[in-house]
Amino acid sequence: MRPLRRWSIAAALVLAALLLAAAAGWVLLAGGDLRALPETLRGLLGKDGLPAGFALGNGRIEATEVDVATKLPGRLLEVRVREGDRVAAGEVVAVLDTEALEAQQRQAEAELRRARQEREHALAVVEQRDSELDFARRDLARLQRLSRSDRFVSEEQVDQASTRVQTAEAALRAARVQVVATEAAIEAAQASIERIEVDIADSTLKAPRSGRVLYRLAEPGEVLGVGGKVLTLLDLSDVYMVIFLPAPAAGRVPLGAEARLVLDAAPEYVVPAEVSFVAPRAQFTPKQVETQSVREKLAFRVKVRIDPELLARYETLVKTGVPGVAYVRLDPAVSWPEHLAPRLPTWSSNASAPPSN
Repeated sequence: MRPLRRWSIAAALVLAALLLAAAAGWVLLAGGDLRALPETLRGLLGKDGLPAGFALGNGRIEATEVDVATKLPGRLLEVRVREGDRVAAGEVVAVLDTEALEAQQRQAEAELRRARQEREHALAVVEQRDSELDFARRDLARLQRLSRSDRFVSEEQVDQASTRVQTAEAALRAARVQVVATEAAIEAAQASIERIEVDIADSTLKAPRSGRVLYRLAEPGEVLGVGGKVLTLLDLSDVYMVIFLPAPAAGRVPLGAEARLVLDAAPEYVVPAEVSFVAPRAQFTPKQVETQSVREKLAFRVKVRIDPELLARYETLVKTGVPGVAYVRLDPAVSWPEHLAPRLPTWSSNASAPPSN
């Protein structure tokens, strides 16, 4: 029995060594460091050291990505930012060539000037037709008076005068219609100019919101189509970690529940957060996500979001893609364990430099 016992102990030690080596390899491949090894072992073994009323899940730091794209096709003239640059909302980040649009604008302005001249001409024609109608009416009235007094005015003359009045009235109506047509042409030319001005303004690409440049996707000289992407920005006011929890835990997670994030790259810090979203339907978890029971087949997606005010203080330290663990409190009446009390770096974005390691 003693040899068998010794072999059992040796096998257990070998198994533990293999498990330790596998966990260390997983941490390194995930982009972390060996300081996160104890946390990883607790997650793999399902022994998180948490009292009842808590749940945990693995994930990566993510942020909302916003694409800066072209509304119109054109040649990219200038890109003013590079990857990693901080941009403010409304800041000009790229410019498209607008020579063709400027030529169209000059053409539309010429059309506007011509339409205004045609309107002046139509107004003059209206005055002329109005004068002719007034003369025709007076001539008809005079002939009618002479006809009633037997002053040698034939009925044919009266009919001709009446016809001239009707013709003058029709000519006046036509002239007035021409005035309306020229006014419509003026409005169309003005609308064309405004549209071209909008196109020229849209050719200057601005950051839709504050953030950090994640990708620079196009370079000056490239011809882009409608919707061509130039940059991808990270909205650093919306940073979160997505984890997957099994149904028993997800069903108890209230929106707004307190959470804590511990990153593999900095396990000495505990970042406070809150649950901002719980998926209404279960799904298969991605391959890179490990739940407490090691890859539950079906789990609910939960988003754990960091407070924007806290992010503003540590903006320069925020990096996406960093793996870590999110702890979620399921029962508000349960107190957080001491090792999950919030611990943050003393350095903030207002300081001159981060602390040395």
